[in-house]
Amino acid sequence: MRVTQSENPGGPAGLDLNLLVALDVLLEEQSVGGAARRMHLSEPAMSRTLGRIRKALGDPVLVRAGRQMVPTPHALAVRAEVSAVVERARALFAPGRDADLRTVRRTLTIIGSDAVAASLAPALFTRATEEAPGIRIRFLSESHADEPYLREGTADLEVGVVDTAAPEVHVETLREDRMLAAVRAGHPLLEGELTAERFASEVDHLIVSRRGRLHGPVDAALAELGLKRRVVGTVGTFPASLFVLRDTDLTGLITSWALPLVTALGLAVYEVPLRLPPLEVGLAWHPRHDADPAHAWLRGVVRELLAEWPDEGVLGEGVLGEGVLGEGARQPPG
Repeated sequence: MRVTQSENPGGPAGLDLNLLVALDVLLEEQSVGGAARRMHLSEPAMSRTLGRIRKALGDPVLVRAGRQMVPTPHALAVRAEVSAVVERARALFAPGRDADLRTVRRTLTIIGSDAVAASLAPALFTRATEEAPGIRIRFLSESHADEPYLREGTADLEVGVVDTAAPEVHVETLREDRMLAAVRAGHPLLEGELTAERFASEVDHLIVSRRGRLHGPVDAALAELGLKRRVVGTVGTFPASLFVLRDTDLTGLITSWALPLVTALGLAVYEVPLRLPPLEVGLAWHPRHDADPAHAWLRGVVRELLAEWPDEGVLGEGVLGEGVLGEGARQPPG
């Protein structure tokens, strides 16, 4: 999209709207060189454009931090609105309401756990190559702090167990997941009947928590039975926990997202002998993306991939692959 600069460029009415497009690309790339390549300009030309943006906004927009450039607080504050305005303008000037996804040039950002990325990324990148080759997909890991990623435009779509409380964000629950436990192959806990008492007393536990919490729903369920486990520590992601479990006698919890990684590492999975609350898995996005064809495509593909994922009934039947469910595993009581 390109809008010709009007006369009297110094006044508000004569603002070059192409600066909005350039600002959107600069904030996404956080690099003058990267933005220049995206906009098919030379770096000096892109640098001059950044200078004009700085003058128009009265803000540095991007500042040097070591070898990188980082956005200023004001740039972060306006980023989502700039992106929304540019997308609305593109839609307005599009030749029709049904966009040809093969001609779309966009970067779409998904936020979720590392296990979500490991599970979705292969199929999603393949679908993008086949159906929308101009769309790049970027996965971001969840932070230890709760940030308004969707509202601020840092991410376009949240996937997984959505815990956002922002009233303007759309949340779509697609399925329920549940927690399973994992240990190294040949772990002694898998021999014989697995009870809540053995689960609490015969093995030390590792927790996955992006906030570093040392307790969770398992502790609440054990407390109802008058039991307590020993937690030796936490790690921030499921993939990291699996490498720890492989090389120790610890046990940890996983979701179905991590099952491909469990299989690859040769770990054993068993049923947790406790009543644990189900996990609601779905999508979340800001309503400014509702009518965006590229975003609608992304939501649709993720829905399809989630629908193909094994449901909890299948997991309970042990069709995770030979030797994945421990021989001593038992269904939770009740």
